[in-house]
Amino acid sequence: MAQVQRHPLAAQAAEVLLSRIRAGEWELGHRLPGETTLAAQLGVGRSTLREAIRELAGKRVLESRQGAGVFVTALDVAEDWDAVLRRSDIVTVLEARIAIEAEAAALAAHRRTPADLRNMLRALAARAEAGDSVEHLVDADTAFHRTIVAAAHNDILLELFNAFVPRSRHAMIDMLRIRPMQNPTTDHDAHEHLYTAIRARNPEAATTASRVHLTSLKAAFEG
Repeated sequence: MAQVQRHPLAAQAAEVLLSRIRAGEWELGHRLPGETTLAAQLGVGRSTLREAIRELAGKRVLESRQGAGVFVTALDVAEDWDAVLRRSDIVTVLEARIAIEAEAAALAAHRRTPADLRNMLRALAARAEAGDSVEHLVDADTAFHRTIVAAAHNDILLELFNAFVPRSRHAMIDMLRIRPMQNPTTDHDAHEHLYTAIRARNPEAATTASRVHLTSLKAAFEG
């Protein structure tokens, strides 16, 4: 009968290596000792050590370079992004959004195309017509902000924004149900001001508009 092959010793060796990296024994970019030396330090065979290194390489902590050795490429295992967001409070998420969207607004002011502007206008109109439904308003608001980030034409910024959407959406809906928006006109004007700055190719004004709006939103959650 076929059996699943498990190598707990290699896993233990990988954990010891990781703990030594976390403790600062080897800095980022530094080369680990040679295979013979390291295997002796860990009290394992060279084949077990190689498997431990492969495990950490798969987690992007180590990198084997042909003819050069094994190098530290991260100081810890990266945690699953979704798990980080799930446990983060909304204020922390908004602080990250400010950093991303303020820069995206500046880039959008430089890079926006006529198609980008049309997408922003459509999203802005949909936001104005969202009605009394909190869910529709939040979704329309998110769609508008996404057009700004998309207009930056930076795939990494867009992926980061998309990752925040589920966490932000639930928090926004909950907050607006408890504390309905006091001045929808002022809020919508802030979004129009952001659009206008991007259309005018004014990166400073676009950054300021994005930062001011999202900072006020953050303050609403802190209040």
